[in-house]
Amino acid sequence: MAFITGVAVSNLYYIQPIQTLVASTFHVTSGAVGTVAMLTQVGYALGLLLIVPFGDVMSRYQLILRMLSLSLISLLAAYLSPNFIFFALTGLLIGLTSVVPQIIIPYAAVLAQPQKRGAVLGTILSGLLMGVLLSRSFSGIISSYVNWRWVYLIATIAIALLILLTALKLPRDPRPQNGPNYWQTISSIPGLITSQRLLREAAINGFFMFGTLSIFWSTLIFYMASPAYHRGSGTVGLLAILGAAGALSAPLIGRLADAKSPRFIIATGLFMMTLSYILFLFWGHLMPILMLGIILLDVGNQCGQVANQTRVQMLGEATSSRNNTVFMFAYFMGGASGSFFGALAWNAGGWVAVCLLALAYQFLALSAHFIIFRAKQSI
Repeated sequence: MAFITGVAVSNLYYIQPIQTLVASTFHVTSGAVGTVAMLTQVGYALGLLLIVPFGDVMSRYQLILRMLSLSLISLLAAYLSPNFIFFALTGLLIGLTSVVPQIIIPYAAVLAQPQKRGAVLGTILSGLLMGVLLSRSFSGIISSYVNWRWVYLIATIAIALLILLTALKLPRDPRPQNGPNYWQTISSIPGLITSQRLLREAAINGFFMFGTLSIFWSTLIFYMASPAYHRGSGTVGLLAILGAAGALSAPLIGRLADAKSPRFIIATGLFMMTLSYILFLFWGHLMPILMLGIILLDVGNQCGQVANQTRVQMLGEATSSRNNTVFMFAYFMGGASGSFFGALAWNAGGWVAVCLLALAYQFLALSAHFIIFRAKQSI
């Protein structure tokens, strides 16, 4: 499950290191190509809202195979894109069809023993984060040697192989009996939000934490190409490998979430992410400091995601897919906002504006965690 999650989620991040190359091919501005990253994450958020709830009303095994097949088609369309508008629309479709990880996560939580749920989710999320990080590395390094379109062709082949692996290895589950239908499931989501304070809290700080992360990764290629570094997509790909610290820490974070209060883990992550941007703002032009900040940023975000998803999956098995939908919809809308406003900030004021924007996101996340949703319960 961790491997399937990692390969499937990679589709969302191939665009980030190659934005300058795409802009050059289609003769558009960096701000315009930034909308593709935003549309990809908006598509993912829509998929979370409209597709992931099917996991509560049909076989997850069948749902995963169908979404992987649609993902293959969208990646092939991106490879064949004749113009920028078509390519931007394929970004939306890639996001919409790449929700497989969010179908797998509640499935894994249901299969896990309650006392080991955090550790199991940590393992799944380590696969997810490795996919996020290695996708950036793969995209950046491949595009430094061949045309950027090859990134999407190779990704298409990878998904084709993943479909075969999934069909052979993924545990099968039956369609739920006597449960709600799809429209009842969708219509119940607002009630889940209003009735579960913990779900609202996780959704809000997830929005700002992933938004903060997306601000960095969606603008790093512009910073690398600027006079501060004079480097290209290959460097971004290599720097993405540093985020493996977050992936390697995920199982440990999951075990800590089982043993300690997830609120403490989330607070730790928020402080790490805030510190990373203070380092970026004042010393980001120094490569060793930039590298340290990347590690802090990715580990901090992983603290928030693992701890929040552990809390969300404790809210009930019958609504696990819908609760995960609410959390991850907010999470990726935060990411989409970070990609969009990050590109605008870069155009308006360069790296300083990017860092100030991210610190504003962190201020709002810290305010939500410590003031709006100050601790009233142990989880």
